[in-house]
Amino acid sequence: MGGVAVVTGAGSGIGRHVARALLEDGYRVALAGRRADALAETAAGAPDALVHAADVADPAQVSALFEAVTARWGRVDVLFNNAGTFGPAGDPDEIPVEAWQQTVAVNLTGAFLCAREAFRIMKHQDPRGGRIINNGSISAHTPRPGSAAYTATKHAITGLTKSLSLDGRAYDIACGQIDIGNAATEMTAGIARGARQADGRELPEPTFDVRHVAEAVRYMAALPLTANVQFMTVTATKMPFIGRG
Repeated sequence: MGGVAVVTGAGSGIGRHVARALLEDGYRVALAGRRADALAETAAGAPDALVHAADVADPAQVSALFEAVTARWGRVDVLFNNAGTFGPAGDPDEIPVEAWQQTVAVNLTGAFLCAREAFRIMKHQDPRGGRIINNGSISAHTPRPGSAAYTATKHAITGLTKSLSLDGRAYDIACGQIDIGNAATEMTAGIARGARQADGRELPEPTFDVRHVAEAVRYMAALPLTANVQFMTVTATKMPFIGRG
């Protein structure tokens, strides 16, 4: 039987595909997200799945999630920190402060809260150690127009990834980041129809099959703790990223 994995944002999109891929690989997988019905659909009766509704922005709910995982399986080997939101769009002066704060709460604080719980468990479990994989974004490198909240949080995820990597060395905890550009999911459906470009035009952008993201995370998760993919970028080949704008 495989290790124990926690996948946040597992009710749809990338999280759903990654959770199912890990289940196929023999992992016992905790599926976390805000909608229990969507999580149950992802699990689809898999005996090694734990469905646990939780808002990653709520510290108490995150603690309860990881308590449920250790109560059932006794350890955590992989965390895929995936839950996130695009947040508000517009020029900085048009972004409501409340919307900014909510984006930070989900994308950044939520990732930290989950990493914090996983780190604590991995640090003390026997055998010690584990792997944290953060879902960054192309926006962790280069922003889209009108995306200050989302872009700021994704740049911050890169800093979190580096800090977790450094602080985890003493405890055999590896941390890497996957930056994804235009995987075809419900969340990115609008991009294929038309996305605002740096010159003001709105143009459809190429997408790619989300299963390739799941395969990439599978690879990262399966490495021994003596090896780590620090950063991986997976994009649609013809998307406007290299040379964006």
